[in-house]
Amino acid sequence: MSSIATRQMGQIIDERLDNGLRVVIEPMRDVSSAAAGFMARAGSRDEPADWAGVSHFLEHMCFKGTRKRHWSQITIDFDNMGAYYNAFTSREHTFYFGWVRRADIDKQIELLSDMVRPTLPPEEFDTEKKVVLEEIAMSDDDLDRHMYDLLHEKVFAGHGLAWPVLGYKQTVEKLSRQNMVDYHDQYYSPANVVLIVAGNVEPDAVLKTAQQVTAHWTNVGKVPPRQAPAQMHAGRAVQIHERFKQQCVAYAMPTGSAGVGEERIEAIASILGGENSRFFWNITQKGISPRAGVWGVTYADCGFQLLYSFGEPDKCEQMCDAMQREARKVQTDGIKPEELQRIKNRRRTGLAVDGEAAYNRLMQMMQDIDYHDRARTLDQRLAEVDAVTLDSLHEHLRKYPLVGNGYFVSVGPRNWPPLP
Repeated sequence: MSSIATRQMGQIIDERLDNGLRVVIEPMRDVSSAAAGFMARAGSRDEPADWAGVSHFLEHMCFKGTRKRHWSQITIDFDNMGAYYNAFTSREHTFYFGWVRRADIDKQIELLSDMVRPTLPPEEFDTEKKVVLEEIAMSDDDLDRHMYDLLHEKVFAGHGLAWPVLGYKQTVEKLSRQNMVDYHDQYYSPANVVLIVAGNVEPDAVLKTAQQVTAHWTNVGKVPPRQAPAQMHAGRAVQIHERFKQQCVAYAMPTGSAGVGEERIEAIASILGGENSRFFWNITQKGISPRAGVWGVTYADCGFQLLYSFGEPDKCEQMCDAMQREARKVQTDGIKPEELQRIKNRRRTGLAVDGEAAYNRLMQMMQDIDYHDRARTLDQRLAEVDAVTLDSLHEHLRKYPLVGNGYFVSVGPRNWPPLP
């Protein structure tokens, strides 16, 4: 282990092993459990267009057998530890994790490290491809997914952020096992993977275990380059799906990246479209839309505020007018001090509660490393919430207005609005 690469930030240990693997640890002395996960900087934005879906498909295959374990043994070993475990793929990373009693954390790390070095058995590859294709087919029944994917396709046209995490039926069908081998070799090298651990652990013991179980990871490699979108497109699109009973109308307005303005973006979204927000009282509670909100959709280098409403197709005009009205009020009249105080209090409580569980801290650290390239302590995160002011929010709104040149989509059974 390289002492030069060792950094300590408050309670967080951040070290890089000799083989290039980064290990980030937060000891939590007052809990009885520990959580660990391997994050690969490999999401759908990193895929070639004709391999769309390979990151998610590979996540499935990591549960399908290694040189040490048959796929069934992987499940048995998780269960023998009583682990809460899973994996997920996003547009920016894939994460494999487990939450166990503190006495089992070494076994959990070993099992996870074995999983992310799969053999990709050919017979399992063909079987799991059918599972992934079925998942894609099932997602067609989700109106939210159609809206979300359409916005990404239009806003990020020509960039890897445009394609869905699941990929497309035609791209997944054409994927070969060799495609996946090549992708794994490039994106699962130690240089592009981080082991994250939170809970009642001894850092030296974790580092020793990590060194032992990844000693054979010799393909050090490099961090594959990643480019930000050249631009975020504006425009309008309509997607007709007659089988749905509701219509979704949504706007995407540029808002900057999570790495720069995370707390400001979160605050504005919460005030306008979160719990007990302006959208709730002035749209939902007035019967215009049963579900309306605002969500900061952010990535390491870009992002947008998503304003959305779901409702009866004949209320599209009302839903759009209501969303635009509330956005204009925030933009022109600003945010009230009591609104900011309320959402800051809720944010503080949410972070504090999450900070008491090893699993939740693991997820916070994973997002931090992805967006900020460092894990922040709970105190550091709370300090950033405290630093949000009315002036900083109004400055953010001047730089990234909620009205103007964004992307609008309408998805559902109604062909509205008519496009030129």
